[in-house]
Amino acid sequence: MGGGRGRRRPGRRHFARLTLLRLPEPYDYALSTSRFQAFGTDLANRFVDGVLHRAIGGRDVAIAAAPGGVDIAPLDDETRPVVMTLLGTPFDLDGFYAWADGPIRGLTERLRGFRPPLQPNPFEALITSITAQQVSLFSAVAIRNRLIERFGEQIGEAWAFPTRERIAHAHENELFAVGFTHRKAEYAVALARSDVDLDALALLPDDEVRATITAQRGLGPWTAEWFLARHLARPQAWPAGDLVLRKAALSLYGVDVDELGLQLHPFQNLSAQYLLMGTLVP
Repeated sequence: MGGGRGRRRPGRRHFARLTLLRLPEPYDYALSTSRFQAFGTDLANRFVDGVLHRAIGGRDVAIAAAPGGVDIAPLDDETRPVVMTLLGTPFDLDGFYAWADGPIRGLTERLRGFRPPLQPNPFEALITSITAQQVSLFSAVAIRNRLIERFGEQIGEAWAFPTRERIAHAHENELFAVGFTHRKAEYAVALARSDVDLDALALLPDDEVRATITAQRGLGPWTAEWFLARHLARPQAWPAGDLVLRKAALSLYGVDVDELGLQLHPFQNLSAQYLLMGTLVP
């Protein structure tokens, strides 16, 4: 099945109607958006001249640092909830900071205002996890970008991530051509063609989300936990299979990652994200 490079729409480099979107304090823009640049350019969340661009509803939405929050253009009922999710506003930082003790407390002081960004779209979140299976994050971002260029659409400075329908109509060999292994290509296309209602997962309890995801070919517990953590912002998501998190558990706490998960209840998700961010920020 065929497909071509996404058709480019003209973009705007100057945004005359920036609107302030107030965010829950504390909020550190640089820390919270650093993941979009840490492993190379992220076309779906693209920085241009210090401004983050995200394609939302066929429009290029610009997000810039501002006192008290961020400046957005355009800001309306369609873009606001996506940006709020993208910037991690569902997380309870106040509760987390009040609860934190030990090594995590030190990280909350060093990384104060870090709100882990969330992936607004469930299909994008799962495909992103597939690209990251058993490769470095630099390689995963490069593969993901080639997928976006091949099957997505450029909208101004941003790129819209490929739709589920577009990947469902693709052939596995087309994904192999952009860097997927044959198995990962099969996993991605099978997910796109499945009858799973990914949006409905947000209504399910954690264990049912895990069961639904791991029932799909090629999607295991690691993918399910990161979906809970980085798409649904579930407080007790704990990606114990993450190698970097395993190393952090041993080096900072001297315990197995599963035991540490029990110790960090009920803030496993934020704890995991702060532990991982602590490895990136000196």
